[in-house]
Amino acid sequence: MSDTSLASIQPAVWRILDANFDRAREGLRIIEEWCRFALNDTAMANECKQMRQELGLWHTPQIRSARDTTGDVGTALSHPREEQRTGIEQLLQANFCRVQEALRVLEEYGKLQSSSMSSGCKQMRYRVYSLESSLLAYRRRQILANARLYLVTSPAPDLLARVEAALQGGLTLVQYRDKQSNDVDRLEIAQAMCQLCHNYGALFILNDRVDLALAVDADGVHLGQQDISIALARQILGSQRIVGRSTTSPEEMSLALKEGADYIGVGPVYETPTKAGKAAAGLEYVQHAVKNATVPWFAIGGIDSTNIDDVLQAGAPAIAIVRAIMEADNPTHAVQYCLSILNRVPRIEGRG
Repeated sequence: MSDTSLASIQPAVWRILDANFDRAREGLRIIEEWCRFALNDTAMANECKQMRQELGLWHTPQIRSARDTTGDVGTALSHPREEQRTGIEQLLQANFCRVQEALRVLEEYGKLQSSSMSSGCKQMRYRVYSLESSLLAYRRRQILANARLYLVTSPAPDLLARVEAALQGGLTLVQYRDKQSNDVDRLEIAQAMCQLCHNYGALFILNDRVDLALAVDADGVHLGQQDISIALARQILGSQRIVGRSTTSPEEMSLALKEGADYIGVGPVYETPTKAGKAAAGLEYVQHAVKNATVPWFAIGGIDSTNIDDVLQAGAPAIAIVRAIMEADNPTHAVQYCLSILNRVPRIEGRG
């Protein structure tokens, strides 16, 4: 492009650069606030701040002077999806997309302004990708580490309504377990339940099926002893998502920890119809987990209001429940009751 042609379009290029510097810096600030005030993570908050400052150096008075807000036809454009956010994860992802798109625009149009600015925006875009991976993984693992109660679903005609009622009671961790439905129905239910969980700021884990977990953007997958390896699941799902493993003995626990499980199920503590024919591991196994588990873990199997105190006295910091919530007359009250008992037990710092 000749110098004359470039000069004729320069005001438009400056306007494009100005708008996208603003978009990128605003999006980074929204992400930074969450890292700072919600996660209390100095490193991630500082990374956002550093990138904002770097963009500010390229956002020169010359570029700012081209701004024409009143003459910008885009100020009247909007989309219904921009008007609401269903949860913090959607809010963060929307702003990550905003920053990434803005940096891509700055990279391309920056080639007409400064090659160093263009290449700098390109490298910053990769930094934002890395930050996004770290932040989503951090948030998921933080919720996991703080969870005291884990709902594992069982089939029910009003399944989604029961799960929502449980979420309304303060539940933050849900696993969709379905050994009966066909894949079409299972996928449809998983999509709806995943969205429901995210609406309430809860994690959604899918039992067994890594492919469906990926398809519905689940927060992770729970694997049984006969399922694929943790390494393969992580290879498919990526490092951002959670991979849990059921264990029924000290040997299985040791192997799951060695393989890098993000959390483990410890049980069945009592005999339960969801594990028909499986002998109870007993409270002895719970006590073994207290001494040996190095990741978040949940006592599971036949736990209800009649024995929850015994499980907690054995040292369990958190429990997973199926029937006591799924078959309750009021799942909201059932969750609140369980949480009230769990919260009487001081949280063990450094659990996992």
